[in-house]
Amino acid sequence: MLSSNRLRVLLEVFRTGSIAGAARVLRLSPSAVSHQLSRLEQEAGVGLVERNAQSLRLTEAGRRLALRAQEVVDIIEAAEKDLLAQARVDAGELRIGFFASAGYRLLPLALSRFASRYPQVALDLVEGQPYELLPDLERGALDVLVVFEHALDPWKCPEGVEVVHLFDEPQLLVVPAGHPAGLRPKVRLAELADEPWITTFGADHPVSILERAGTLEGFSPQIRCRSDHYEVTIGLVRAGLGVALVPSLGLHGASGLQICRLATPNLFRRIGVARRPTNPNPAAISFLAYLRTASAQLRNSLEPALR
Repeated sequence: MLSSNRLRVLLEVFRTGSIAGAARVLRLSPSAVSHQLSRLEQEAGVGLVERNAQSLRLTEAGRRLALRAQEVVDIIEAAEKDLLAQARVDAGELRIGFFASAGYRLLPLALSRFASRYPQVALDLVEGQPYELLPDLERGALDVLVVFEHALDPWKCPEGVEVVHLFDEPQLLVVPAGHPAGLRPKVRLAELADEPWITTFGADHPVSILERAGTLEGFSPQIRCRSDHYEVTIGLVRAGLGVALVPSLGLHGASGLQICRLATPNLFRRIGVARRPTNPNPAAISFLAYLRTASAQLRNSLEPALR
């Protein structure tokens, strides 16, 4: 295989017309340049230069290879520039996966600051459930993935992926305005066993967190509707069609209803960011800091102030 470094030597001999000229450009000694040319001829298996006491000129094979050497050098320089851009936080691409309710406040808060600091980083955002997007993270199609894990429904992190914990997010009870539960400082789920419920479909199985929690409290919730869109859930509760569990991040546009704290244990989600520790993308590493800052800002404001 031809050495790219020796091709550079040949190219400079072609450009300058002499070994001495190539030596000056490459900051090598003339003997080092001559040695590299000899090695390149051995690799090529053909004579590349004609030498005599007064001059040196390239053979036809040498001239043709020098022209090809220019193409090789151009490709290498382009690759080096691309790698340099990828090694800098202020360039390259950042591919982020996230679940829907993280897109209400958490992700926009982190991304607005990150994008303001690094406007040249191209952002590719993909929404989906963590279990849907984890394979993309594992195979390198995503750099980071904002995830959640229910305390009542833990999952095992895939090999080669780590999850950085950001904060614990409480589940809250959402009831129509004027509902008696809104008068109590804390409510147990079993106290609403006879209510119609709006709940989710569950993650990668059909049993929702509400149903898991209800089982632990000795009742089976009456499910009126299932939706993984919290805007739908909140709208149905506001209309008086049922009550619901909604995580704090999902309380977007939750006016016209009451939000109650729960006495039921283990009703919270662990919010984190999954990543591959071997991923060298510097933008991903920097983004984690912005995500932590946004998480700290949200942590104390997630639960509404209840009277």
